Amino acid sequence: MKAIVQRVIKSNVSVDNEVIGEINNGMTVFLGVGEDDTAKDLEYVGNKLLNLRIFEDNDGKMNLSIKETKGDILLISQFTLYGNTRKGNRPSFSKAAKPDKANEFYNNMIKFLNKNSTLIIKSGKFQAHMEVTLINDGPVTLIIDSKVARKET
Repeated sequence: MKAIVQRVIKSNVSVDNEVIGEINNGMTVFLGVGEDDTAKDLEYVGNKLLNLRIFEDNDGKMNLSIKETKGDILLISQFTLYGNTRKGNRPSFSKAAKPDKANEFYNNMIKFLNKNSTLIIKSGKFQAHMEVTLINDGPVTLIIDSKVARKET
């Protein structure tokens, strides 16, 4: 499972010119589900999202998690995180999960975040053409890859 995390001042997602999710002060997360992802990958990424210390404390150091700052999360499904551009100029998405699995994991991540925090969790619409607007704070942008993390431990 892969996630692009952006610390934001505000962010929203629209489908067919209608805003369906909007947050202030928190993180926008683009989530990609891989074909071989398991519940362990979901739990790893979910815990990392909730506990990642990317918000500033009173001394201006990135030392606080989103749970500590009581920020919001906007979660957007994005299979293109599994785009492989090594060969040719057209990305291959063969490592991305099929839509049924990806949708299940995406919905399970929303449930995980809601179950394990009291934060406001907003989301996009799976398999829809979405327009995402955000103001990145910092800028702070990080990549979480559950497979890389498992190899390093």
